[in-house]
Amino acid sequence: MKKIVYLLALTALTFNASAQFKKADNGVQYQIISQTPGRKLAPNDVITFNVVQKNDKDSVLFSTYKQGQPVKTQIRATNNPADLMNIFTLMSVNDSACVKVPVDSIFKGHEEQMPPNFKKGSDVVFNLKILKAQTLEEAMAERNAAMAKIKAEVEKRKVEEAGLLAKYIADNKLSPKTTASGLKYIVREAGAKPKPLNGDTVFVNYTGRTIDGKVFDSSIEADAKAAGLQQPGRSYEPISFALGSHRVIPGWEEGLALLNEGSKAMFLIPSNLGYGDRAMGDDIKPYSTLIFDLELVKVVRVKHAPAAKTSVKKKTSLRKRPTTRKKS
Repeated sequence: MKKIVYLLALTALTFNASAQFKKADNGVQYQIISQTPGRKLAPNDVITFNVVQKNDKDSVLFSTYKQGQPVKTQIRATNNPADLMNIFTLMSVNDSACVKVPVDSIFKGHEEQMPPNFKKGSDVVFNLKILKAQTLEEAMAERNAAMAKIKAEVEKRKVEEAGLLAKYIADNKLSPKTTASGLKYIVREAGAKPKPLNGDTVFVNYTGRTIDGKVFDSSIEADAKAAGLQQPGRSYEPISFALGSHRVIPGWEEGLALLNEGSKAMFLIPSNLGYGDRAMGDDIKPYSTLIFDLELVKVVRVKHAPAAKTSVKKKTSLRKRPTTRKKS
């Protein structure tokens, strides 16, 4: 379907090759088709438009139709013939245009940056269709309304996530500790060795699942098989990484630093310490709390600089010592 729409768009932007092109600055040529003549676009207008960019061999270099989203920009003073700013002000909403921009004028003074699919003396062709024009104030109001809508949706999702986590904790009669960031954790078995520090390499066995019980990853073969998890080629052994290297989600970075080597624990990681508003595969949806049963199997420690000692100065009394006068 997208391909059909794309081809229709190209057809709609086909111009009469025999028609006379007009000349603008810097050798730019243009041809405008006006369907519903109206107010010309003006400097500072924020416009939304579709564009197909081609080289002189008619090869498409860029297309908003193929991309699935039009371009939005504010009309400003032109800095380069290819920014088309001087052409936009000749057009109205719903107008279409074909613009030929000489490659030489685009790369004048820095010819070495010319891509190999452009040739000296050739043109870059832009087929445009103006969809919408707004004043800067109108565009800002629309943007603010969209941002407010997104913010409200995010807050709604966060409230829903917190409710699901609270229900999970209550249903499973858990009593986790909670850090300032919102990480919740339960130490099942406390190890006797020291906690890891940033830079130490940690070896961790784990099974991760969503709050509805779906196992999405495991380094433990028995857990993976019990959950029907397909992990072709997976080596079932502890994963290792340097703590503080940001190779894992923030909830892991924070939580592992709280555990002694050899500890077994459960992490309940809210989405702000996990993948946030991103989906990860089919199982982890946006704003998902993640639950991990894990064991800090081993820590390989690096040499850490000794902690700076705080010197304590001896207080000096400000009271004067009594003087002894000689009797005359």
